[in-house]
Amino acid sequence: MLLKKTAWFWRIGLTIISFILILNVFECNSTIKEETKVMETIDKVQVKEQKEKEVIEQWEKGYDLPVDKREKKEAKNDLKKVMEFIFNIYKKEHKDIDSNVILSDKTVLKIQQKIKEMGYSVVTLITYSNMKNYKKMDSFLKKCKIGEHGSEVIYEIYNDGGIGRMKFIFDGTDLYLINAKGIWDDNNKLSISYIFYSRIKEWGYTKKGWFCYKLCVPEPPEVSEIIDGSCLIRVKPMTKEQREMSKKCVFCLGYKGNNLLCSNWDADHIEKLDFNGLYEYLYIMKYQAEFPFENYSNGIPKEEFESLIMEYLPVTKKQIQKYAVFDKKNKTYSWERLGCFNYAPTFFGTSLPEVTNIKENKDNTVTLTVEAVCDMVICDDAVITHELTIKFAENGSFQYLKNEILNDGIMNIPDYQYRICK
Repeated sequence: MLLKKTAWFWRIGLTIISFILILNVFECNSTIKEETKVMETIDKVQVKEQKEKEVIEQWEKGYDLPVDKREKKEAKNDLKKVMEFIFNIYKKEHKDIDSNVILSDKTVLKIQQKIKEMGYSVVTLITYSNMKNYKKMDSFLKKCKIGEHGSEVIYEIYNDGGIGRMKFIFDGTDLYLINAKGIWDDNNKLSISYIFYSRIKEWGYTKKGWFCYKLCVPEPPEVSEIIDGSCLIRVKPMTKEQREMSKKCVFCLGYKGNNLLCSNWDADHIEKLDFNGLYEYLYIMKYQAEFPFENYSNGIPKEEFESLIMEYLPVTKKQIQKYAVFDKKNKTYSWERLGCFNYAPTFFGTSLPEVTNIKENKDNTVTLTVEAVCDMVICDDAVITHELTIKFAENGSFQYLKNEILNDGIMNIPDYQYRICK
């Protein structure tokens, strides 16, 4: 009987102990779960705070900004509408569409005209081409200058058939750009190749009608190389005469590799011209073809060189031989391809010459006012202004007679580096 009672007490004791242990386990598990939840909450808060910090930092940097879903949808829908509207022109010009397609200028201008009919502002990459429906962008920029909120879209036609959509947004203080590009894939289906959102670091709108701006971009030490975020868009149009003269007389020359447009000279003071460097550009101008570098590794034959120079400049053979680098023994003029050993890149060398005024003189010559437009210097649509005097023949040919850089502008540009030293 005693043994039975003892066993019974032991069972009760064990049951109580087991119950207490179970309660402790539950309490311990509950505590662990609570602690885990707290840690997870802390982690979530930290992750959220870190993301918010990164977003704030990115907004301060001004590039790769998060694009709102509504803006993405708007950009895609707008590009789809425009590209479907011009697709027949694209398809007609290129029945066998491939990934390397390059549109002709004629086709690009047809597409531009079509988009113009939709009422949008639209530009091309063709040199000296005008913006269509420019008054909308002109009005927007003028309002931005006085602090008025607003936005405006410009479409840009690329030579590969893609269409860019640039939406400029002004919030009263800062100007932003949402840039997207639509392309056709191999199956003629529309896709968006990129879309990015950036703040514009600085911008301006010149009296002549150039919209100049510089995007926020990664800077050292974040990147090892400097990225140029400068952009330039002509808003106000050139006249037909200005555009034609620019193409015919100054575009091929530019301000790199020769100094015809960036030095002071006339028929009596021609010794400073770089004849050896100039030949290449006159060749391109005359023949409207790429310069055949491989043909002149041993120099340019005397007659060939002198004939072309005298066609465009009022000089004699004797003057050319005196001022150019000439090999009397082999009767060739020295020539070297422009490269790192004979040319140090400068911002000025990238400038685009454009004719801004045309004056007919009493002696049947024409004086062109030319300005150097540089997209690497914000709002400098006239790094230098110079007057170029030309004489045209009845057959359309012409000679350069004089170039004069105005307002001591020559002091503001790098010294010219001759292609070949004597």
